[in-house]
Amino acid sequence: MATRVALKFIRECSLYTKVKSNKIPRNYFCTAAASIPKKIPQFSKKGRLFTGAAIGLLIGGGAYASTVDEATFCGWLFNGTKLVNPFFAFLDPEVAHRLAVSAAARGWVLIEKRPDPPILELEVWGRRFSNPVGLSAGFDKNAEAIEGLLGLGFGFVEVGSVTPVPQEGNPKPRIFRLPTEGAIINRCGFNSEGIVAVAKRLGAQHGKRKLETSSTSSSTGDEVVHGGKAGPGILGVNLGKNKTSEDAAADYVQGVHTLSQYADYLVINISSPNTPGLRQLQGRKQLKDLVKKVQAARDEMQWGEEGPPPLLVKIAPDLSKQDLEDIAAVALALRIDGLIISNTTVQRPDTASKNPVAEEAGGLSGKPLFSLSTNTLKDMYSLTKGKIPLIGVGGISSGEDAYKKIRAGATLVQLYTAFAYGGPALIPKIKVELAECLERDGYKSIYEAVGADCR
Repeated sequence: MATRVALKFIRECSLYTKVKSNKIPRNYFCTAAASIPKKIPQFSKKGRLFTGAAIGLLIGGGAYASTVDEATFCGWLFNGTKLVNPFFAFLDPEVAHRLAVSAAARGWVLIEKRPDPPILELEVWGRRFSNPVGLSAGFDKNAEAIEGLLGLGFGFVEVGSVTPVPQEGNPKPRIFRLPTEGAIINRCGFNSEGIVAVAKRLGAQHGKRKLETSSTSSSTGDEVVHGGKAGPGILGVNLGKNKTSEDAAADYVQGVHTLSQYADYLVINISSPNTPGLRQLQGRKQLKDLVKKVQAARDEMQWGEEGPPPLLVKIAPDLSKQDLEDIAAVALALRIDGLIISNTTVQRPDTASKNPVAEEAGGLSGKPLFSLSTNTLKDMYSLTKGKIPLIGVGGISSGEDAYKKIRAGATLVQLYTAFAYGGPALIPKIKVELAECLERDGYKSIYEAVGADCR
């Protein structure tokens, strides 16, 4: 393939060189009166040397590329994105984000062809994850780029937050970079196209993934689905509430009724710092009442053998010890399927506080959040006695970071800010490093490492 492309390019270059060497006018081919030269002069010595070198390089490069195995070639491509990603830093953060989502939505991104390390495979909530590294909510807010993002090698992708009614969110600018600290501050405020638009996209994607899965199973005879009920890869849907809504429970219930049939898991997001009053829902009574209503709405729907999607709650890192105890008590009493720890922080840790941008209002994510969110994760693992699967989020930028989250109690992990800075090349890097960490310490699976620092 590479050789054919090279030869075609060479032929075109040769034609151009011949035309140029004869000094034929630009309108030669479209002028009827033009006379055709009887003899085309030979290339100059310099031209022959250039053409010969080009032919050698292109054919040699194409031939070499054709002999390289797929895994090696895929590695080259992912590493090559490191050259492109820095250019996004010159763009406005929200413009850069929009371009990245659009590229993934159109399939203009790489596809990971290399299998994940076997040690990273695990099963949670009856769903099989090829690896525990996911993309958190906030990147693909409107479910535009699921296929492209899963194709990059994430074990799962969470879309949203999705609000019942479309809303613009907070005024721009609302995303601010702290590049030297590897952090971002955002105050987007649940900007969303709304449930109807997201449901249409998820419905189309759901049907496509189901068709692909059925086709693969029938051709291979393998009945095991490596992923969730919607096909290869795990899809989570993060639900939010509208700013003007006075009944938060009604908003989340509407999200459950409309979107749960397409989700491998659902998330009640009550921890964004950018929606007034939202974090108050983390109180013991408020959370208990909310979860009961949402669970009832989910359970009253008709489900097949796979049952309803798991229901998770996403909490903030800025909670007191009493707040954490209350949330743990509710989670255990109502048998919440999982907790995501954590959302962004309104605090400004020392590593970020000196940056002038730190004065901007909004939630801070990235490396400065790592310690705070990991400590909250460890506390919640102990309070829930390891009985509830936890997803660790906040400041992960390496396999070692992911490993620390797992040892602190996370079964799965998510990232966003580091992906925004590091691009696609970061994903395989984290997975390889995580596998190395597990093997280094003698673990044969992720399950064995979960909560190791809390025992």
